[in-house]
Amino acid sequence: MTIHGILTRDGRHTMKTAFALTLAALAFAPAAFAQEPVDRDMIARIRAEGLDRSRVLQLYGHLTDVIGPRLTGSPAYRQAADWTRAQFATFGLANAHLETFDFGRGWTLEGLALEMTTPRYFPLIGYPEAWTPSTDGTLDGVPLYVGDRTADQIRAMADRIRGAIVLPLPPQTEFIKDDRTQPADTDEQVRIGAPPNLAGRNRAVVETRELMPLLRELGAGVILRPNQGEHGTIFVLGNRNTTDDASPVVILATEHYNMLVRMLQSGVSPRLRVHVRAQYHEQDANGYNVIAEIPGTDPALRDQVVLVGAHLDSWHSSNGATDNADGSAEVMEAARILMAVGARPRRTIRFALWGGEEQGLLGAGAYAQQHLAGDANAANRDNFYVYFNDDPGTGATYGWYLQDNAAIKPIFDAWLEPLRDLGVKKNVIDAIGSTDHLRFTRLGLHGYNAIKDYVDYDVRTHHTNTDFFERVSEQDLKQSAIVLAVFAWHAAMRQAPLPGSPAR
Repeated sequence: MTIHGILTRDGRHTMKTAFALTLAALAFAPAAFAQEPVDRDMIARIRAEGLDRSRVLQLYGHLTDVIGPRLTGSPAYRQAADWTRAQFATFGLANAHLETFDFGRGWTLEGLALEMTTPRYFPLIGYPEAWTPSTDGTLDGVPLYVGDRTADQIRAMADRIRGAIVLPLPPQTEFIKDDRTQPADTDEQVRIGAPPNLAGRNRAVVETRELMPLLRELGAGVILRPNQGEHGTIFVLGNRNTTDDASPVVILATEHYNMLVRMLQSGVSPRLRVHVRAQYHEQDANGYNVIAEIPGTDPALRDQVVLVGAHLDSWHSSNGATDNADGSAEVMEAARILMAVGARPRRTIRFALWGGEEQGLLGAGAYAQQHLAGDANAANRDNFYVYFNDDPGTGATYGWYLQDNAAIKPIFDAWLEPLRDLGVKKNVIDAIGSTDHLRFTRLGLHGYNAIKDYVDYDVRTHHTNTDFFERVSEQDLKQSAIVLAVFAWHAAMRQAPLPGSPAR
């Protein structure tokens, strides 16, 4: 997942805009709140099914423990897509199917050796970037530190760099120390974006964006890099456009990277053994979205669509629990709950699990382009009611980011109110970026993302090697699935169009 706050069109935050929107919402709220229908009987049925007969923990456990990392383009991602489609069909949803989009080759890690052998044996903690090539066999030697050199000085070391284990950066001294303030816990403006990128901020001489191509040009055997995590937490991403002739890159636990640099600076020559064995998957260049639905029953409204979704893909260094197995399991469980209670919505409720979110919202973008964009899809756009997205953050849902649409706040407040005892808090006017709902708001459509819990998310789990099953509780999974089902139902049953226009 990928994430921002109260935004102007040029990306800047403005308190004046936020204040004005909040006043507008408050002025409109009392009358609309009183008038907005709330189906308390259906909410009670959804709650009973979601609390007493839940299957969300099993769904979540299968995605995290059985399938594991779900990097788009990998065999594991295709396994996850096939399995989730089958689950939707088992729940009784209609038209459960996969939709493809162009993606490119996939990648998996098949083997890794990463250890210091002298002056003592010590296993190092690290993980290759996704789509990094394999090393040329096992590299065994003293690493070459160039973190204090200029570009010209590094070029002069070309003979030593070719085939070497290279430490390219100074010791990492800045770390992500704190999670963001919970947006639902304050009336103050807070950062809603992804954690700041601190890695490389203390690069003294050669900018990282210039250094990596230079080391590749000079034929570095493998590049070991630090990151912004501490206590063994490693933030690991990757670039699907990495070429076969690129130097392999492994992200080390920063404490281990810093130790190696200090040893070299103190005159000690640690000897390392590094072997990366990666495999590219080129036979199937498709990405996959998983789609299923509960058909609408009202002749006047059944062609309209309430869309509920989350991204199914993850990064590769852990099992993608909070990003985003929890969201995917919650979407599946919301679908199961509605089927189990015999829901017959007026509008069609469609469920989607997207691929390629981590590479740029690709799956949701492909869906929007195929079904909603352009003159040929004008009727589909007219029939698109709302999209609810479940992504950034962990487990529990506290409300919704309203994408600067103050007019919708009284409606969402009314739907949220009966769930107060489950831990929901409030809807906020703020816009959030960098996740799948933007593919719909950019077309002028209603799209909103859940406000989630950020405890340990920024500092520990988001895009790291620690994002495993234990990070999310069963209680939070149940709660969030219930919130999704309640909002999907009320949107599907509401008579009038939703008011206002969300920020794009």
